[in-house]
Amino acid sequence: MRMLKRASALILRRGIATYQSRLYQSGSLFRVHPSVSKALAENKPVVALESTIITHGMPYPHNLSTAKQVEAIVRAEGATPATVGVIEGKIHVGLSSEELEHLALCKRALKVSHRDLPYVMSKGLSGGTTVSATMIAAHRAGIHVFVTGGVGGVHKDGENSLDISADLTELGRTPVAVVSAGVKSILDIGRTLEFLETHGVCVATYGASKNFPAFFSPQSGFTSPCQVRNPEEAAKLIASNLSLGLQSGVLLAVPIPEEHAAAGQLIEEAIQAAATEARSKGITGRDVTPFILQIVNKLTEGKSLQANIALIHNNAKVGSQIACALSKQMTERESRGKNHHHEKHSSGSDIVVIGGINVDFIAKGKTKTLQFGQTNPGSVCQSFGGVGRNIADSLSRLGRSPLLISATGADSHSEAVLNYCKHMNTSGVLRLKEQNTATYCAVITESGELSLGLGDMDVHQHVTEQYVSQFEKQLSSAILVCLDGNIPVSTIDYVCSIARKHNINVWYEPTDSEKASKPFLSDAWKSLSYSSPNLAELCTMNKALGFPTPEVLPSSLNEVLRVAVALSRPLLDHIHCLVVTLGASGVLVCGEHDAGSVNLQPRKQKRRRQLCAVHYPALTVTEEETVNVSGAGDSLAGALMAGILQGRDTDSCVRMGLLAARLSLASSHPIAPTLTSDSVDPSKVQTQHWPKPSFMWIN
Repeated sequence: MRMLKRASALILRRGIATYQSRLYQSGSLFRVHPSVSKALAENKPVVALESTIITHGMPYPHNLSTAKQVEAIVRAEGATPATVGVIEGKIHVGLSSEELEHLALCKRALKVSHRDLPYVMSKGLSGGTTVSATMIAAHRAGIHVFVTGGVGGVHKDGENSLDISADLTELGRTPVAVVSAGVKSILDIGRTLEFLETHGVCVATYGASKNFPAFFSPQSGFTSPCQVRNPEEAAKLIASNLSLGLQSGVLLAVPIPEEHAAAGQLIEEAIQAAATEARSKGITGRDVTPFILQIVNKLTEGKSLQANIALIHNNAKVGSQIACALSKQMTERESRGKNHHHEKHSSGSDIVVIGGINVDFIAKGKTKTLQFGQTNPGSVCQSFGGVGRNIADSLSRLGRSPLLISATGADSHSEAVLNYCKHMNTSGVLRLKEQNTATYCAVITESGELSLGLGDMDVHQHVTEQYVSQFEKQLSSAILVCLDGNIPVSTIDYVCSIARKHNINVWYEPTDSEKASKPFLSDAWKSLSYSSPNLAELCTMNKALGFPTPEVLPSSLNEVLRVAVALSRPLLDHIHCLVVTLGASGVLVCGEHDAGSVNLQPRKQKRRRQLCAVHYPALTVTEEETVNVSGAGDSLAGALMAGILQGRDTDSCVRMGLLAARLSLASSHPIAPTLTSDSVDPSKVQTQHWPKPSFMWIN
């Protein structure tokens, strides 16, 4: 499953990159430079850079030269720079030389924070993005590491003024790692760290000390809660944050290089003097920082500017090394996942199952009859089902490695079911953000009979022909493909056409009587080799083909068998074998006669056949033993398929299926976790005397 996630993520990144390249050439409000798109698509390291340092942090030409130097440092470390800015109402992720110069010279450039983005874009204005706005753009583009000078914080007296930088709240809700020199000393650093803790932001000092830096000074008098000593440790921290899906950022505080920290005391004194002047002149809000930097640069005769540039250069170097380490770790993890997947699924990967994944809620009453319109005593349990998932689960537990192709939402239900299915190859499962994972609620009586079922199954319609066609290579080389009736008709038709072309055996599990007709709406059904309908589903199949069916289904066993044989006969002109499930009455296997039984093994060629049917009574399961009826038929089908692929005789295959169904009925899960090859091996399981099957010819 993890391999598919990674493969899907890679495909998704490539899709995003292609889309963004088109956006770059169109009139979209969000533009990603082609060099950035290419790097993201190839999973190479990318470093986001903010642009307020260009528009508000330094005078021209220092701002432009510093921006270009920083980008050069990023490239020298092996990463791709992505300077973020707003130009004429469009967010740019990655700027050309001309665009950098445009921002550096822009006299009316605005300082663009989170709150300002809608206004600036609606008015077609230009500006430099702050930490918060740059984080938004970086996250949208898929960039995990962002380098800046320093982050904003809680202003002094902020507990009264509530003057708190949007950088902090953005760190609490956007999963981007921000590499900075800490927080400027003009801010309340203690309250800033408390605020970050409240918002769940992981803060770590980079290097040999846990001292939290204060921009021009390597020490602020406060310590970070965490410490990372090198790029690899920092990358692991970021990767862990991303893996947890916390939706909050990481603040990595990098102290100013020692050789430039010596001027720190002089700069700090100038900062305090400038802050006093700003207060006396009534300068507040976003205008405070650029005013103080201008005064400090004048008071220190340019030493603060030199330290500022050195600090930013150092951050760029460290941030790029972290981005490279993160990219390497993610690539290695993906490679390990592929190798693990290959090792796990290299043997027996000869089955493809295409169908539904559901989260099931089974409500079982404690009385013989259920009264609708009122609360009935009973028990409710959650399990993971879906016909396709159940069959793939059954096959996986019986020593096969089927590829499951399905679709879920990208929600908590999806996380839960895929985590439960770690023993399976779920690399074909599509996860969709805008969809709900399919859920099914079954209300069953004390005796185990279904009383009412409710389902939200819309996501199954996204198992489209277009999506499944990505797996054509696996389909064309499979020994057996299993389809369930949840998937669209067009997908069933497509798979049947592949099966016809490559002579592949297809098993159709109808799911319910409404969906049973899907392959029979065209000639697709003629490509089926097996199907496992109940009597009602068998009627639906015949109706779709225009054959007569009884108006009322019979109740006596003899009449049930007679009708089942009659309804199976026209379908057997093309379908190799039908396994008609009869609930408590067992199974009727219909197909080609071979040595006194039905030949379940795939036929080598089509020829005129003598047809017969064999009825196998069910194994006895008491009402007290029956916990769940939702997966019995799927367990039966999965075990039958496993037996067929093992080359077993028909009696052994059917008995494997009946044993698997009995395990399912007694389990709270549709497919019993206790299901193993030994637990359904008729020669190893001590059970009741097997009732003798009854044989009949089909004319």
